[in-house]
Amino acid sequence: MSLAAARVASVPRMPDTPEKGYFEADIPVNAVEEALRSVERIAAGGDAVAVEVAEGAPPPGEGDPALRAEVESLRAQLELSQAKARETLEKLKDQHERFLRAAADLENYRKRAQKEVADVQRFGIEKVLKDLLPTLDGLDRALATAKVGDPLAEGVRLVRATLEQALAKHGVKGFSAMGARFDSAAHEALMQVPTAAQPPGTVVLEHARGFTLHDRLLRPAMVGVAVAPPPDAGGASAGGDGLGS
Repeated sequence: MSLAAARVASVPRMPDTPEKGYFEADIPVNAVEEALRSVERIAAGGDAVAVEVAEGAPPPGEGDPALRAEVESLRAQLELSQAKARETLEKLKDQHERFLRAAADLENYRKRAQKEVADVQRFGIEKVLKDLLPTLDGLDRALATAKVGDPLAEGVRLVRATLEQALAKHGVKGFSAMGARFDSAAHEALMQVPTAAQPPGTVVLEHARGFTLHDRLLRPAMVGVAVAPPPDAGGASAGGDGLGS
């Protein structure tokens, strides 16, 4: 028996005598059966469609060209972002290295500038001091030829001491080269002195003292340097003068 027949059979029959709460309607039996059959067809068709979708359709998104295109676009954007990040990092590293080099150059320039300022302060009066040294040399020669007890010599000695003290305040110091080995960095040889009394290369005469300015040579000492006497002058007296060639 069909679903429609079963449902029709199960419909209770209305009593012959109407009771309170009941009503009567003249509905043909074939109309009811047709309606039930329609409901069965619709239900059977919906289940078939659901089964077909469940068994034959691919998973959501799989094989979707639009989705694949979006994924590829996102992957390309990610790779581009990574490439730009690497490029930016390299630029930052290069700029950082250039900044360090510039900072080092600036620091070196600052140190050089400070040294130049200090040198100007220490050695800026070098030319003036050199011009005063011949005056000091003249006082030395005057004292070397003065007689013992000469009152004028005492006045010259006082002036010389005062001038030397003033020069010392500016960093000027005198030095003597007598008896020292000749040093071209601190001495200037004016002549050669043939003598056997001193080893060759020894300073045996000093025409003018040397001076330094803050440990820098201001003027070399003017000296005569001993050389071996010639073979035919074996009996010559020590200390004889001779102009060097």
